[in-house]
Amino acid sequence: MRFTINREEFLKGLTTASRAINAKNPIAALTNVKLDLNENGLFITGSNRDLTIRILVPYFLNEKEIIRNYQQGSVLLNLKVIEFCREVKTEEVVLDVNDETIATISSSNGNNEMTLQCIKVEEYYDVDLDPDTTEITLTNTEFHEMVNQTAFAASLKEQRLILTAMNLEANNGMLTVTATDSARMARKEIRIPDNINFVANIPAKMMVEVDHLLENQEYITISIGDKKTLFSFDRIVVATTLVAGEYPNTKNIVPHATNYSLQVNAQEVLSAIRLANLVTERENVVDLNMSVEEVQISAKSSQTGSGVNKIEVFKFEGSNLRISFNSEYVSSAIKALGSEDVEFSFIGEMKPFVIKNPNDDSIIQIVTPVRTYY
Repeated sequence: MRFTINREEFLKGLTTASRAINAKNPIAALTNVKLDLNENGLFITGSNRDLTIRILVPYFLNEKEIIRNYQQGSVLLNLKVIEFCREVKTEEVVLDVNDETIATISSSNGNNEMTLQCIKVEEYYDVDLDPDTTEITLTNTEFHEMVNQTAFAASLKEQRLILTAMNLEANNGMLTVTATDSARMARKEIRIPDNINFVANIPAKMMVEVDHLLENQEYITISIGDKKTLFSFDRIVVATTLVAGEYPNTKNIVPHATNYSLQVNAQEVLSAIRLANLVTERENVVDLNMSVEEVQISAKSSQTGSGVNKIEVFKFEGSNLRISFNSEYVSSAIKALGSEDVEFSFIGEMKPFVIKNPNDDSIIQIVTPVRTYY
């Protein structure tokens, strides 16, 4: 295998694929990036088995020659090749592989050269990147909003692995995306074609990774299988394994009727929460006190002191109510809505409450109150 390649495009491909590689992976082959040069171009693959990223560097890009003087083949390459390509300044670099065991990478002017021991390609994990029959295409905006408005509510703890996933369910012309860590829930709905039906539990951290890679692409295609999901856009394919198990039933969590309603400016309430947090202890628990005359967010600590922050502009309906909550949960929910105003709906002091954009019913947030004693 041999080729001369545009250094920037090669570095971009290596860097993208390497995001899926764990340098401490016990499988030695998976600590390497895999290169496959065939009639389509150079496929660069990185994988940790749970996540695989493959990117194609074509022979020509926008009529510019990217790869030349080549001999097709495959190799597993040490990630130090990334640092080499980052440091040299020539427009092109040359890769020459001898018998799949030794690779030489050099600058096109011959001033810089590095030789790397290689693992045989046959030892690489067999990655299935064939798409399944169930596919859905979303715009960049739809996917970005879906991830940013829900992924944060997934659990970071692997004791209940299913809660680290986002549940995607498509039926009746609607894609419903849900994330919960059992103390809060975020749900987003997107209109889709009526003939698409599937249910999949996709790791939230993988969805966030795909969103980072998507950048300025206009569309993304999601292919849903029994054990994996593929994300395809531009020249990139990302594969992730699904989380096995049945996702918690969250369909009845959103209350159909509430007894209290509060509308406030999002930035004003976020500021009040930040100020209250100045005196909270590690739990970040603050109180929301509401009446038709006054709304305030307060907190107190036996070690620090106390603070009270009044909300100037609000609309409250109902009798007097006090709710204590995790300030990080509520702040994240408000930010995810991305709206100028937010609406809180309450059933009672210790019942989960709703946070939503009063002008957008496609996204809803649920937070469970915290019991406090005074």
